[in-house]
Amino acid sequence: MTIDSFTYALHVLGALIWVGGMFFAWMVLRPATVSTLAGPARLTLWLEVFRRFFHWVWVAVLLLPISGVAMLDSRFGGFAGAPQYVQIMMGLYLAMLALFLRVQMLQLPQLRQAVSREDWPAGVDALGKIRRLLGFNLLLGLSLVAIAAARANI
Repeated sequence: MTIDSFTYALHVLGALIWVGGMFFAWMVLRPATVSTLAGPARLTLWLEVFRRFFHWVWVAVLLLPISGVAMLDSRFGGFAGAPQYVQIMMGLYLAMLALFLRVQMLQLPQLRQAVSREDWPAGVDALGKIRRLLGFNLLLGLSLVAIAAARANI
């Protein structure tokens, strides 16, 4: 395995962890929790899910730009030589990062506080805000993956 293929593999794994995790949470876990758990149990479960998942998202958040810059340098000689689709992908990453940081730094603490106070209506409101931001982030992530797949050298 060459360093380029190793870097590419790390990059794909980072994207898979982040986007795949959001897809699972939105399309599978969310409907399952709504149909099987009452409000307090559902909110408590989501806090634990976010705690565990966000550890992995932080790994992806760090891995993606490191591997991306390495590929940018090796394949295109830097940002100036990168094709437009790579620049679009970098912009989408930054938008996804901003949404993730908003959830992590602003919305998640509100959910955590509401659950600790057993203020279930505030918890439902906080979880709804997180859900909407994650849904939008999922759309950005799927768009980014589609751009990457369309440009892959198969």
